[in-house]
Amino acid sequence: MSIKDRLMTYAEVLEHEPMKKHTTFKIGGCVDYYIYPKNCTALMCVLEILAQENIPYYVLGRGSNVLCSDTDFHGAIINLDRTLNDFYFEPDGVLVAQAGCSIINMAVEAMKRSLTGLEWASGIPGSIGGGLYMNAGAYKDNLANHLIDVCVLKDNTICWMKKDELDYAYRHSIFQSHKDWTILVGRFQLEKGNQNDIRDLMNSRRERRMSAQPLDKPCAGSVFRNPEEIPAWKLIEELGLRGHKIGGAMVSEKHCNFIVNDDLNATAQDVRDLIHEIKTRAKKEYNIDMVTEVEQLYW
Repeated sequence: MSIKDRLMTYAEVLEHEPMKKHTTFKIGGCVDYYIYPKNCTALMCVLEILAQENIPYYVLGRGSNVLCSDTDFHGAIINLDRTLNDFYFEPDGVLVAQAGCSIINMAVEAMKRSLTGLEWASGIPGSIGGGLYMNAGAYKDNLANHLIDVCVLKDNTICWMKKDELDYAYRHSIFQSHKDWTILVGRFQLEKGNQNDIRDLMNSRRERRMSAQPLDKPCAGSVFRNPEEIPAWKLIEELGLRGHKIGGAMVSEKHCNFIVNDDLNATAQDVRDLIHEIKTRAKKEYNIDMVTEVEQLYW
């Protein structure tokens, strides 16, 4: 029996799948197996098969914060969005959301229930799993601020881990150094609020985002974390790099902390070269070490 046939017992499987179809950058080579597990049990069986066959893998959310290599990946990408996307609201405002849930959708569902705490997230185009991995945030708030605990699959065991076990900080979590752990569920404490106020705040931030961010071109959101000294966009602008291009990758003219796939033909190497130039000049001219918040998958 082929590896694909074994995997298809538990998942939908696409072979030789272009990653540019699954990332907001629209960049990336092909992967041998692109996998949608049917449920949590199926996910565990898929991981067992991959281990038996010595096939490397990554778990991907909605592809909104990643840069995939141009070369083909002889491994597997596991996507949880289609099937691990159930969510529940308890009467006391606790939200239980599986890793594949849309962060934007969770913010909207919370608003419908007059629950406050996720207004900032109404423009984050990622999944709960990806958001917990990198502690997604905006407007001086983030997921960890509202987190109770995370259900994690590690060492073939499913367990709940408390927030204080997970080393959360600005754009950081313990999951970034334990890539063999799989985030399954997040549990969050939200508070009662006024639905009209919550909706108005979400709408105003949506308008602000649409006016300030280059949402008309493929990108991966903010590229750099904000240094303590100066916002990343302002530093890049002061370096004179607004609109600067390498190949098909360009520093957005609308928001300097965004790199866009300007002509839909940018390569991952174009983006990496542009990131390197920004980091080099920031260090040379301002003695600031720029840190990326885009997950770069090199294989």
